[in-house]
Formats: sequence, C-alpha cells, structure tokens
Amino acid sequence: MSPANEVRKSKAERTAEAREKARLIREAQLKKDKRNKLLIGWGIVAAVVAILVVVALVVTTSMKQNAPVADQGPTPANGNVHGGVTLLANTEVAKLDPATVDAASVGEPPQAPPAEVVAPGAEAEAGKPVKVVLYIDFICPVCKNFEAQYNEQLTSLRNEGKITVEYRALGFLDTRSTTNYSSRAANAAACVVNESPEKYAEFVDALFANQPAEGGAGLSDDRLKSMASDMGVDINSCVDEKTYRPFVKFTTKEAAAIGVTGTPTVFVDGKQWGKGDSAQTPFPDFLQAAIDAKA
Repeated sequence: MSPANEVRKSKAERTAEAREKARLIREAQLKKDKRNKLLIGWGIVAAVVAILVVVALVVTTSMKQNAPVADQGPTPANGNVHGGVTLLANTEVAKLDPATVDAASVGEPPQAPPAEVVAPGAEAEAGKPVKVVLYIDFICPVCKNFEAQYNEQLTSLRNEGKITVEYRALGFLDTRSTTNYSSRAANAAACVVNESPEKYAEFVDALFANQPAEGGAGLSDDRLKSMASDMGVDINSCVDEKTYRPFVKFTTKEAAAIGVTGTPTVFVDGKQWGKGDSAQTPFPDFLQAAIDAKA
C-alpha cells in the first residue's frame, strides 16, 4: 500500500502509542536505575569489606609488632653475650656457639651519664687486632653517616687483619617509628648472622642503604625478609617469630645500663671515641693511634 493510501491514525491512537512508548522507556529506565543501585550497593559493601580487611590487617600487624617481648632468649649463632657480631677479614665473622641472655638480669641506667663508659667485652687483647665496637641503631641517621664516612676504611683495615669490627645493634630509637623498626631491623640482622654469617656485613650495608625516615613505620617485615632473600638467605620464620628480639632487648638494656645514651657510640680497644681527650680527635686518627700502639 502506497503512503498515499495508508489509513491515517487518529489523534487518539497516536497519543496512545506515544504514551505506551513513553511507558516502555520509563520502565526500561527504572530497571536500569534499579540495576545500577544494586551494583552501587554491592560495590559499597565490597569496598567496606575491603577497608575492614585492611584495617584488621593493619591492627593485627601493629599488635604483633608492638606485642611485649620476652626478657630471656637465645643469642644467634656467631653473636656474643653483649649483643655483638664481630666482623673479621673479608666475609668472616667470629665463630661463637649460641647462648642465652636475660634482660631482666640487667641493672637500671645511671641517673647521670658517667664520665667514662666502660663497654663489656670491648677491651684490648694482647697479641690480637685492635677491637672496634660500634653501638648502632638502624634507623639512626648519624649511624648511617658514620658508615658512609668510615666503612671503607674499616673494611680495608679488617681485610688487612689490623682490626676487628663488632656491631651491637640496639632498639634505642624504637619510638622514632610506629612499628619498633629499630628492634625489628636488629632482629633481622641477627637472623642473617645465624643463618648465613658470611652475608651479615652485606645485610648491615643494605639496612643502612635502605634506611627509612624517622617517624614512619620503617621497612616492613616482608621487606626485611625480601632483602635477605635477595642475598640468598631465608629468614622468614625467624623474623615472623621474632626469634632474636629478646637478644636485641638485652643488648639495648645493657647499653643503657653502662651509660650509652646515643648512637653511634664507638669504642677502640675499650676507649670511647669522641669523649674526654678524644673529643676533638678525628676518628681515623684515633683508630690509627690504637693500631700504631700495637705495632
């Protein structure tokens, strides 16, 4: 039928068709809006659940990291009863059997800093290389600066057999992070020396190279574990179980009890650098004088 012969719809029919079309459009839009609201609702629920999971994880991790640490615990293999690990030539460390330490046995810090701090186990030994003992904290910027300035010299003298270098890692600055990073990092270092002593010096260097800023969370336990893993050392269970946190706690308490008030605190054959007569003596000169005295 040609357009000219088509039956023309009445105004009422056209109005009815328009209304039906509008009704169908409204129904489709309502269904779409309802579907979108459901999707948005489920999206909000999913987002809330995800947030709650993250919050729970953060709270759980924080509780775990800030949980009380036992007073008594093992030293790592190759760690001494004063909290130290002694580096010899190249990648060697002094070999020591595991022992037990007890922070509860340590006295209280002196009310006033003593004129002379005497570090146990730091004294000179006849016929032995000069003994350098470093009290450090892995979040301490001054410690990192000390390493940057003198690590090359210390390493060279170690490799020549003229000195040994003992690190005593402390948790002095745990309050400078929200997760007790100082103690966690020291624990991780103890885990490394227990598992792979030849990697200890490299791990210490890595901790300083990746030193976090004070005031934040510090490196996570997963990051500490991955740093060791990159060196071929598995410390996962050791970090998770905080195996050497009592060791770090003991070392920190003993350091405070003998009058150590900050890091780095450095001893050369039992004499503290930067105090008394050595206050104005550059560290390389102070160290060389001790080496010359044994020549």
